Amino acid sequence: MVHLSSPSALRPFLKWAGGKRQLIPELLKYVPEFGGQYYEPFIGGGALLLTLQPERATISDRNAELINCYQVVKDAVEDLIQTLQQHRNEAAYFYEVRSWDRHSDFATKTAVQRAARVIFLNKTCYNGLFRVNSKGQFNAPFGRYKNPTIANETVLRKVSAYLNQANVTIRQADFATTMAAAGRGDFVYFDPPYDPVSTTASFTGYYRNGFDRTEQQRLKAVVDELTQCGCQVLLSNAYTDFIQDLYRDYRCVRVSANRAINSNATKRGKVDEILVMNY
Repeated sequence: MVHLSSPSALRPFLKWAGGKRQLIPELLKYVPEFGGQYYEPFIGGGALLLTLQPERATISDRNAELINCYQVVKDAVEDLIQTLQQHRNEAAYFYEVRSWDRHSDFATKTAVQRAARVIFLNKTCYNGLFRVNSKGQFNAPFGRYKNPTIANETVLRKVSAYLNQANVTIRQADFATTMAAAGRGDFVYFDPPYDPVSTTASFTGYYRNGFDRTEQQRLKAVVDELTQCGCQVLLSNAYTDFIQDLYRDYRCVRVSANRAINSNATKRGKVDEILVMNY
């Protein structure tokens, strides 16, 4: 049984577009007590997982590099830290490491090397944004930070300890595939790529293949199925007319969240989001 008097929250080891660290106080108001398994099929930075620290969890994402990071943090955190300590906050070096996924020998890199690359780029790129182009190649520019913490040993070790002490399954999978195993008494948190708030505001560049409104509708059908089988579901999304209409039969709450990741500085700050619940 998960109660909301969880141990002190762990910090995410990655800054992720749409990450929920700023929204955690609001989310916790609506997280139910549950006796089953916790599921988070769009894991991202994992802020809610690391706050709740459930004893049984399944986390997943379609992003292979992201899932590899979690697996390496769980299985080889000391090797990861050692490798991260070898990376340098220099522009030429940054672009050299960024270019790895443009070469055929990228497939020969070890899991630890790939995970360290993602964390290094995340800590040193502009605005800490995991962003890829249409070919799935990392394309955020160098951030020019004076002294970023590339290897946060304390955070990495604490997250690794949780992933090992709890029963946490880590999968690279589509959300529908992950949710096929969920049942009565389980709790699911969906934090998909958000519906764009305007025709020009697309926040899905970090997510290869995009997540359009057809995908949003497919996700809603999974929410319906989970509701019928007795799962408790909480979902975050942008407060748009499309999402409000899509989930009109569910309990919906409007909340404000701080958004730090946007290429346009004037668009950072408070934005409206929607929380959808089936309980």
